Amino acid sequence: MDITDTRELRNAFGRFLTGVTVISCKDADGHPRGFTANSFTSVSLDPPLLLVCIDKKSASREAFETSAHFAVNILSENQKEVSNIFASRDADKFERVPWRDDGPSGCPLLYDIVAYFECARENVIEAGDHIILLGRVKNFSHDEITPLGYGHGGYFSPALEQAAVSASKCGVDLIVGAIVEHDGGILLLPGEDGTLELPQNGDDVQLGSLRKLRTRLASLNLTVSLGFLYEVYENPENGAQAIYYRGESHESHAAEGRFYAEQDFPWDKIRSPQVQSMLRRYFDELRQQRFSVVLGEQD
Repeated sequence: MDITDTRELRNAFGRFLTGVTVISCKDADGHPRGFTANSFTSVSLDPPLLLVCIDKKSASREAFETSAHFAVNILSENQKEVSNIFASRDADKFERVPWRDDGPSGCPLLYDIVAYFECARENVIEAGDHIILLGRVKNFSHDEITPLGYGHGGYFSPALEQAAVSASKCGVDLIVGAIVEHDGGILLLPGEDGTLELPQNGDDVQLGSLRKLRTRLASLNLTVSLGFLYEVYENPENGAQAIYYRGESHESHAAEGRFYAEQDFPWDKIRSPQVQSMLRRYFDELRQQRFSVVLGEQD
């Protein structure tokens, strides 16, 4: 691909699965500062070093460059909203989440996180449009909590992914489908009586599976990169479940059906109210390029 295509380069980098952290410090006036980052990694055990990359355009850049200490807060799977808050430009981030500053460095530490590291600033390194903040770990703690994951432009939960796999093996009625996107459009296939539906398989007669879904997508002459779970819902009356994944198509035309953009989306031809609700959420999150996973009952 064209190395100057920064959007595609960002997408390629985004294929690497990471955790999600909030980097925090206090500025020269003692005010808490923080931002969401997944560009975090351990560097060395002896001495104990880690690093995080900060966009040079970040409003918090100066605070982190000059602060003697900073902290890395690794978020848990229930903290997607915390991640979204610190990824925003809101001025009241720390007023919206519980935190403390009773560690040795006095850096802001969030509650209910997987782990934290309090660091002394070791070095600041220029690196293109980012700076690399190298820290020496002075204090840390961790807990047995499932971490929040990020990749393919959205959050994922290892525990929820495993729950879906378990559901697919338990013999209940199961639908497995995908929201397949290309350039902002979503693929819909012809259903019964003039309706349209997502690519999916399974019903009250035949059990759906991810393998069958991949076969169905291949039959449409599409190369689809399936990502993580997007929504899982259950019918509380009979235990039937539906599992939908996010996917991206490399092609713009399918052997069957077509891609619909939001402005001309045929909502009146989508029979299932649950699928309608899911797709409206998808378009909302597509505009923000910030996806989440939902688990619940179909109502």
